[in-house]
Amino acid sequence: MTAESGIHFNVEESAGEHGLPLTTVKCHGRLLSENSKQIKDLIKPLIDAGGRRIVIDLGDIEHLDSSGLGALVSLKVSAINKGLVKLELVNLSPRVAELLKLTSLTELFAK
Repeated sequence: MTAESGIHFNVEESAGEHGLPLTTVKCHGRLLSENSKQIKDLIKPLIDAGGRRIVIDLGDIEHLDSSGLGALVSLKVSAINKGLVKLELVNLSPRVAELLKLTSLTELFAK
């Protein structure tokens, strides 16, 4: 992780349910306006490839700002529009879970 980016990712590929590929993206650091493009650049091609489950693990996210949240929403909407792609968030800190609740986004990510 560089001081400028504030975030880095570990990507794990495995076989998921029903033979579909499972991609787990573990996020570490701070997902902020200055680096939210990085997560979009990483995950958007996975969505475009289709036919997979994508899990974004936020267990090691120290801070999430509105741009970081916007990037996650954008990715979720892209996955829904693509079809045959399931994108979900896991290991939400209480703070991130509360942010989703306050912004009425909990149901979007439950789909």
